[in-house]
Amino acid sequence: MSLIEVKIPPLGESIVSGVLAKWHVKNGDTVKKDQPLFELETDKITSEGVAESAGVISLKVATGTEVKIGEIVATIDPAAAGTRGSSPAPSTSAPVTAPAAAAKPAAVADASPAVRRLAADTGIDPATVAGTGKAGRVTKGDMLAAAATPKEVAAAIAAAPAAAIPATAPVVSTPPAGKRTRVKMSKLRQTIAKRLVSAQQEAAMLTTFNEVDMSAVMALRAKYQDDFVKKNGVKLGFMSFFTKAVVHALKEVPAINAQLDGDEVVQNHYYDISMAVSTEKGLVVPVVRECDKLDMAGIEKAIGEVAKKARDNKLGLPDFEGGCFTITNGGIFGSMLSTPIINAPQSAILGLHAINERPMAVNGQVVIRPMMYLALSYDHRLVDGKEAVTFLVKVKQAIEDPTRLLLSV
Repeated sequence: MSLIEVKIPPLGESIVSGVLAKWHVKNGDTVKKDQPLFELETDKITSEGVAESAGVISLKVATGTEVKIGEIVATIDPAAAGTRGSSPAPSTSAPVTAPAAAAKPAAVADASPAVRRLAADTGIDPATVAGTGKAGRVTKGDMLAAAATPKEVAAAIAAAPAAAIPATAPVVSTPPAGKRTRVKMSKLRQTIAKRLVSAQQEAAMLTTFNEVDMSAVMALRAKYQDDFVKKNGVKLGFMSFFTKAVVHALKEVPAINAQLDGDEVVQNHYYDISMAVSTEKGLVVPVVRECDKLDMAGIEKAIGEVAKKARDNKLGLPDFEGGCFTITNGGIFGSMLSTPIINAPQSAILGLHAINERPMAVNGQVVIRPMMYLALSYDHRLVDGKEAVTFLVKVKQAIEDPTRLLLSV
């Protein structure tokens, strides 16, 4: 029986590569059909690859290697499955190295003086080191990471002749061994970084603020929470109120529910709201669909579902597409005030913050009220200040007097 090739599966037209972030099996393990084999991290989602057949697996790609869609990362020998027990076989083979090894000679020949000096001082052959630089080049960091121990690296650097260092090289203060670690940014974190920088560079971003008295919403939650949970099986949270308030405000100020496409203005006539969710791997922004058609329980359930999928790494590309406005809640982490960055190509984002009791002047008297700061960041190329302020006031009015949401006023 021929070997079964384990390939990187297609994940969508816009995804052409990813990083093999984790192997769930070891070289030589006996795997079962449909058993998860690896975790692939792309610039949009994290997905798993599974075994198409039972057998003994042979790994071809090391953890942390960038791989292309359709690339073979392992093989499975179905014939060997019957000759081994179900428990994993001990791995006696040498560690798996990245498939870019064939390109190493050129990379080593083109290595920097620092890499060549470390190779001479530590005795480590750069050809045996997986390069993380451009086109697989071995960097100084790669060489340091490949050294046996931090002490040996420090000793090798200290013993290096001064003449090997160019006279124009900057003097770098190196902290004691063990004081730093160095890891490569994940695909998701790289994409987040690029999108945030791009949003700030391409949009004329401006933020306007307001504050909202949360007394009415908090009173409603306290009064109806038990009945709401009994009927719907979910808790009544603040996010459903703010989502309803945002939809109401978008209808009143449609300019916020539009986006720029070149020299054209695209007006959205639907209300799919993106919800920022914090995960261990970074911030993701899945979309809750047709929020104008959902009741409060429906919104709470939908938010809970996308949040769980995000934390379980189960989000797919469709979960991110089509959002027209974003809500982010830094208040759950204690943030008092911030200026959120637009989730391009959307034109605006609403930032929620922590609820704090503050003295407020009400009808000529000072009273203590639970207050929250609201921040609306928007693209000033498309949205004028009047429209942004009006939108934020509409949200404030709906939260301070939720009856407005029932009457649509």
